[in-house]
Order: sequence, then C-alpha cells, then structure tokens
Amino acid sequence: MTAPAALDLPVPRLVVWRHGRTEWNARGRFQGQLDPPLDEEGRAQAARTAPHLAAALRGEETVLVSSDLQRAVDTAGALAPLLGVPVRIDERLREHGLGSWEGLTRADVAEQHPEQYEAWLAGRAVPGRGGEPQADVAARALAAVLDLPPASNAVLVTHGGTAGRLVEVLLGLGPGQRRLFGPLGNCHWSELSFQSPGWRLMRHNLSVPTPGRLEGGRRPAGDRGPFPGPSSSDVPDGARSGAGPEQAPPGPVEDADAVG
Repeated sequence: MTAPAALDLPVPRLVVWRHGRTEWNARGRFQGQLDPPLDEEGRAQAARTAPHLAAALRGEETVLVSSDLQRAVDTAGALAPLLGVPVRIDERLREHGLGSWEGLTRADVAEQHPEQYEAWLAGRAVPGRGGEPQADVAARALAAVLDLPPASNAVLVTHGGTAGRLVEVLLGLGPGQRRLFGPLGNCHWSELSFQSPGWRLMRHNLSVPTPGRLEGGRRPAGDRGPFPGPSSSDVPDGARSGAGPEQAPPGPVEDADAVG
C-alpha cells in the first residue's frame, strides 16, 4: 500500500515511538499480537525517555495514542502525565500478527520452519506462516492516523513491525523498499513532518541512552531538540541518527520483532 505524496492528515508532525523492552524481546521470542509485559529494563527505558519527549513537545498541542497491547499502553503511560493528556487506545496500532511464529524464538523458527525463516531474513513474504499481510498492517496503521483529532503533534506508541510499515506508507515506499530504514529499537522513536508536497522522515531510531553512557564522546543520541522547521538544509546528523540504510544501526540479534 502506497500513500499519496500529498496525503492530508489531521496532524502535521508525528512521533512514532516503539514500546520498551519485554523479556521476550531480550530472549529473541516473537511476540506479534501476544502480550508479554515490559520487563524491568523496559519500564526504565520508558521512564527515562518520557521526560525527553515531553520537553521536546512542551507548549504544543499533542495527542497521545497507543496500541491496545499492554507493553505499549504502559510505555505511553510514562509520557501521559508529563504532557497532561490522556492516552487514547487504538487497536489498529497493535503489532503485526505473526501467525504460527508467535511465542517462538528466532532459533525455534530457524529449526522448525527453515524456508520461512530464510524468506523472512531476505525480506520476502513468508508463505504458510499465517498472520497478517504487510499491506494490511500498513493500511490499518494509516487508518488510525487518519482518524486522529486535529493537533500540532501526535505521539503514536506502537511496535517494531507496525512502526516500520507506517513510516513506509507515509513516505510512499513500496514493498521492495521496506528495509530501506533500520528497525526501531525498544523505546526508540522516529520523527516525521509534513512539508509540502509530502511527508519527510526528519529523524530516525532516536533513543535516550542509559545513564552515564555517552556514545563515542558525542552528545546522547536522543538529544536532538524540538521538531525542526521546513528547512531544506535540515538533514539528520551522523550515523547515530539512523539517517540512511547504511547508517542505521541494525536491530539487536536477540530482538525477534525488530525487523517485522
């Protein structure tokens, strides 16, 4: 599914925020639409990320919408009181249904379904797995965005696969381009802005590092300030921003849902 370049959404700026880590993420177990909770690190990720997002959005009208899966709802719950807005729940933002893979580890799938696993790693459609077609995931996520109330910004708390499909459809990317950008890590986010004639990915795969950790002697990866204006010179800075396909950090090997 490809969105028209001039797709008119009720919100011109989007933060697409992936939920914090779960034990299943850490163990490389496919979650799909099953619903394991955030683990201790996932809760800590949400707690340290929420103030950064709230500071970037302060003073602007913002709507906060979450997938109905609890790991996303709990992540959104860390941000809601800082913004002073309720969490809207929309099941259309839930994760890509992965059919028979849900609950299995990557190693399980590689052993039990080697042809499916090979197709998945190569970015092809996975025959016989069940679940949802990628186009259906993109369509329902886009429908959720189209139904947003008018606001200056929206924060969409969602999942690795769904986030990827939504970003792709907003940018008008086709199936052959679905791995142009690296996947979101747990509690990482992307920022998109509508700048005529279409949507632009302003920043991608941003995060707030763990306390006391400065990557490569540079400022933290999440320290990017507020949304930029429509400047033609506004380009995401450096490899840590995940600006392009060769720069984006790969999803952790153990994180089974990161690629989608």
